[in-house]
Amino acid sequence: MGSTRFADGSNFHIVLFPFMSKGHTIPLLHFAKILLRRSAAVTFVTTPANRPFITHSLADTAATIATLPFLSSPDIPASIESTDKLPSMSLFFQFALSTSSMQAPFEQLLQTLPRVSFMVTDAFLWWTLHSANKFSIPRFAHFGMSCYSVSLHLEARIQGILSGAQPENELNTLTRFPWIKLSKEDFDADLRKQNPNTPEHHFFANFSPTIPQSYGILVNSFYELEPTFVDHVNTHYSPKSWCVGPFCFAETTSSRKVDDSVKPNWMMWLDKRGREKRGVVYVAFGSQAEISREQVEEIAIGLEESRVCFLWVIRKEEWGLAEGFEERVKERGVVVREWVDQREILRHESVEGFVSHCGWNSVLESVCCGVPIVAWPMMAEQFLNARMVEEELGVGLRVERGDGFVKREEVRKKVRELMEGEKGTRVREKVRELADEARKAVEEGGSSWCTLNALLHHTRQYCHQKETEH
Repeated sequence: MGSTRFADGSNFHIVLFPFMSKGHTIPLLHFAKILLRRSAAVTFVTTPANRPFITHSLADTAATIATLPFLSSPDIPASIESTDKLPSMSLFFQFALSTSSMQAPFEQLLQTLPRVSFMVTDAFLWWTLHSANKFSIPRFAHFGMSCYSVSLHLEARIQGILSGAQPENELNTLTRFPWIKLSKEDFDADLRKQNPNTPEHHFFANFSPTIPQSYGILVNSFYELEPTFVDHVNTHYSPKSWCVGPFCFAETTSSRKVDDSVKPNWMMWLDKRGREKRGVVYVAFGSQAEISREQVEEIAIGLEESRVCFLWVIRKEEWGLAEGFEERVKERGVVVREWVDQREILRHESVEGFVSHCGWNSVLESVCCGVPIVAWPMMAEQFLNARMVEEELGVGLRVERGDGFVKREEVRKKVRELMEGEKGTRVREKVRELADEARKAVEEGGSSWCTLNALLHHTRQYCHQKETEH
């Protein structure tokens, strides 16, 4: 058969299995829609508590949804099947380790499914590699990081930056990337721990070896965003990293006018700011950030003193706001406590800036919507993403964190600079250029479109070869 038929996805059956966290699940839901549009058959694997969200997201598609039982750690309430619901992120690694309880049910599922062409499973679900090998199915690890962050992490390990005796804040020049300087503070504390008896150590010991043993790595990025680093990982490391994003473009924008009676209040508030030609800064720190009440208060005062219009999403009840704050800012600020469609906000004509924790999904969505960023990293690889946003891409400004606490003066300064200053103008121009590049990448003939074609064709050839060997 010719490569055109393979490239359009026909005769493919692909299993997708995300780690149980919104930030890991949503990109693979988008990728499912990309595959379905290429006529591939898709089975999406989840757990009982997560199934309603998956069902809603894949409504009106031909995707099959498979549910596996999940037995969590004794330290975690039995009803919790997503990291978003954990009472504390200190339980993250126990939760991640307990996903291995799904290996046997997953393998039972694979036995019942029509022949699987390949699977894409979250890199954190390390044990799925063993299941894939057992059934001779190529496994792509979905890595929710940029090639930039992966490259810097690997090079920092090689140079001993994470384990050296130097001070935490001492900058070190990367040998392979001499224009980049990093310190230990650019890496999550969990990566710097050396205690072999911790859940963190057990998780990384399980997870790390399975990445190079996988058939490939699926990356939610596009070549034009980080060509130096895509080339680096594919020259110096294996398996191949396939940049086939941004996945968020799978969600098409509706041209249908939505009646105001069904719009959420925050959307009508944005519409009003748009009619008034008043730019809005969107403030959100993801679903897993843990922020003290003192820090929340500083953010509130900084936003109030900035005199800038803002929409602030607060997802956790414990992030209490001082009495009277919302009344004082009601003419130019709104606080939202419900789940929102982040990309719908970023696409809105009135939104001109984003104060973000710099999770990779948020960075990509902001770039795709042409919205510049105030980078405020809090955990995981977000510190590297923040460097990328400011230093490598030039699409945002980074907050000064000092000892980890950001003062109201810094919030006020950075928000005003982004929305009204010269630096804000420059990063806004740059991010709009990259938004055009991102859209071109996923269009027919674009870099990500061609890379996905190559991935499908390459995998089909591999499977055909395996069949002939048997």
